[in-house]
Amino acid sequence: MNKKNINFFANTLNEMFPDAKTELYYKNEFQLLIAILMSAQATDKQVNIINRNFFEFLEKPSDAAKLGLEEITLFINSVSFFNNKAKNILKTCEILDKKYNWKIPKTIKELTQLPGVWIKTAKVFLAVTEDAPYIWVDTHVHRVLNRIGFVNTKTPLETDKAISKWFTKKDHSKLHNSLVLFWRYHCTARNPKCRECKLKEICKYYKKEIKNKDLD
Repeated sequence: MNKKNINFFANTLNEMFPDAKTELYYKNEFQLLIAILMSAQATDKQVNIINRNFFEFLEKPSDAAKLGLEEITLFINSVSFFNNKAKNILKTCEILDKKYNWKIPKTIKELTQLPGVWIKTAKVFLAVTEDAPYIWVDTHVHRVLNRIGFVNTKTPLETDKAISKWFTKKDHSKLHNSLVLFWRYHCTARNPKCRECKLKEICKYYKKEIKNKDLD
């Protein structure tokens, strides 16, 4: 993928979503971290439904001890892997309360030592709270970048390594949320909105699967 197309991609996404931000519901940084932890293999919409109630009772790390594992589990039992997530929420809150005095650490190394907080979780958190130059590559971003033709990779990790060479840190901070909104509302796994997409002229999938068929 040439530099011209890379710049076009970044600029177009930022024009499409000039005010892009996370769609997760939260009222403070602690709740944001918990929401991101819960969103693994779940939709933001599903997590938000839970947390509009749950976060009335979990406003700070020390609240988790008052609730206890059973109550936390009951609050989040409609989200995927709720048993493991409940245990991780409780353990993470205990560490934040006792070790960090409620303050959320702001480094990848420290964040990923918290139970249930993986590198993706940490990158998302820092990108939102610190405007850190991270693009998290999950299965959706991996799919989109392969579909467009930016990469020909087999795993999100391979894609993550590839794009780190293309985009500047300035690009990363802007693309963080616009990429998510792009795959969520435009470049969907099924029935992507190719014909109305502003990126179609550089998209391998569009040229192969849509444009050529329209010409037949």
